[in-house]
Amino acid sequence: MTTKFFFLIAAILSVSFVQAQGKFVTYQVDNAAYEGYYIKPSIENAEKAPLVLILHDWDGLTDYEVKRADMLAAEGYQVFAADLFGKGIRPTENKDRAQHTGELYKDRAKLRRLMIGALDAAKKQGSKTDKFAAMGYCFGGSASLELARAETDVKGFASFHGGLGTPEGQNYSKTKGKIIIFHGTADTAITMDDFANLAKELETAKVSNEMITYGGAPHSFTVFGSPAYREEADTQSWKRFLAFLEEVFS
Repeated sequence: MTTKFFFLIAAILSVSFVQAQGKFVTYQVDNAAYEGYYIKPSIENAEKAPLVLILHDWDGLTDYEVKRADMLAAEGYQVFAADLFGKGIRPTENKDRAQHTGELYKDRAKLRRLMIGALDAAKKQGSKTDKFAAMGYCFGGSASLELARAETDVKGFASFHGGLGTPEGQNYSKTKGKIIIFHGTADTAITMDDFANLAKELETAKVSNEMITYGGAPHSFTVFGSPAYREEADTQSWKRFLAFLEEVFS
């Protein structure tokens, strides 16, 4: 490879990288400020690419969700990582994390408004697609299933080591999209009994679903750098998730 050709390739890659840069977006839900992260792929007609909504775990929107958003943009998707706690609220203590998630578990209507508000915020960034999917980690996985139980036009819902229980008075009778669950069999927070109960519930409701478990994987098995991280389970679940997106958007 000549030096000139090398620098030409480097320049092209540099332009693509710049085009794919994400940005933090402040938006309003219920007259309160939230700050999400939006990124679109560096492809032609990027505003028409399918949109994936990322729902964060109980830490709030952090570098982890931003990294996952960038990974999805590299696959050709628009991505909006929602903020479900509020601008600047990124709890670092477990008691604070439990407080913020607990408040939303008690007010499911607000949780749904926050997710719909995030989708609206993504559209205001110039998104022109009618193809949406939602995915989340831990608390965000629970939130994804909450959105699935709402009557939305979202085509797919994914939960990575998320809560699988259904609140009293709710069901999946209005679910339109397909659901995929990624769960660790060594998860002591969300048990295999919870997994089985959801499987039965989805079958009863005749919801298109796929439920996958990974042997030896504990709770939070996809979180990079954490003691719970399991590379094989993370790699396999991510590969299947990308295939799932292709399927629901086809």
